[in-house]
Amino acid sequence: MVYLDANATEPLRSEAREAMLAAMATTGNPSSVHAAGRAARKLLEDAREALAAKFGGRPSDLVFTSGGTEADALAVHALGAGRRVIVGATEHDAVRAAAPNALMLPVDRDGVADLATLQRWLSAGPPALVCLMLANNETGTIQPIARAAALCRGFGACLHVDAVQAAGRMEVKLTSLGAHSLAISSHKLGGPPGAGALLLDPGISAFTPLIAGGGQERGRRGGTPPLPAIAGFAAAAVASSHDLSPLRDTVEAAAIAVGAVVCGAGAPRLGNTTCLALPGVRADAQVIALDLEGIAVSAGAACSSGKVTTSHVLTAMGLGPLAGQAIRVSLAWNAMETDVAAFAAAYARMADRLRKALAPRAA
Repeated sequence: MVYLDANATEPLRSEAREAMLAAMATTGNPSSVHAAGRAARKLLEDAREALAAKFGGRPSDLVFTSGGTEADALAVHALGAGRRVIVGATEHDAVRAAAPNALMLPVDRDGVADLATLQRWLSAGPPALVCLMLANNETGTIQPIARAAALCRGFGACLHVDAVQAAGRMEVKLTSLGAHSLAISSHKLGGPPGAGALLLDPGISAFTPLIAGGGQERGRRGGTPPLPAIAGFAAAAVASSHDLSPLRDTVEAAAIAVGAVVCGAGAPRLGNTTCLALPGVRADAQVIALDLEGIAVSAGAACSSGKVTTSHVLTAMGLGPLAGQAIRVSLAWNAMETDVAAFAAAYARMADRLRKALAPRAA
């Protein structure tokens, strides 16, 4: 199997595996005051410090969660109370579900948020919470977060950034982005599933937890932390720093050669991600055909790829029928040239075969 679905989940990094094994050998609850508890607490706080340093915040402002979905929901719950919520039209369903009545900020054909509209909306009403993802999970489109943050701060709005797909694949620093909160997830950067974090701006003081409990995470998220997952999360984050854009460009060149369209090609994008539309050929048929060739890709977000639906991301970009004819190819941290070559050959065979199968119907 050639695995090209890293945006669904990355392969586990060796550094993460070793850190998890070490954590599993540690007995103790980080909240306990005896020696075993203190040893567990040290592992927890070491991980917190490593993640805060990696993503540009203070350890005391990092809240561990079960993953990116919970981090997004926590941000909307805690920062959106009493505020209008404005959500980018291409945001992940985790944010959309957490703010079902939000205003949807339009995007252009490359998936870039319309900041002129954002400015009008911010100036026209009471303080808002704005949610924009740093890099889109389907297209890889990178949003102008620093510019959006400046607008938000100018109008007294908060900005939450879903950096789940960006973390580990590009430079991500809360301080340089200027956002009020940042969501990250372990398994998207080569750590284990089950751990994530919300990193907060030091100015955030009032904070109502989504999950109350025994006072863990300074009262901001209850529950005993999954220490092995958190240790693996931190180790993976520290190890992550790979530019895969040369391999992505090779993937795109091969697909374009047989008639594919690259969605979002006019905007800055993640180096590991490409969204390829094959006009006239349904996305699910492409995914199945490539799977039979031993190539793992997806049609849209992994959390919805089991459903035959049209991508809300590509629809918001105004791509029309192409929204149902696009697959996502996302390169893992350990991707090699041989993986790309295998995909290129399989994609060409798939395109030829499926087009021939459709030809009699078109006639």
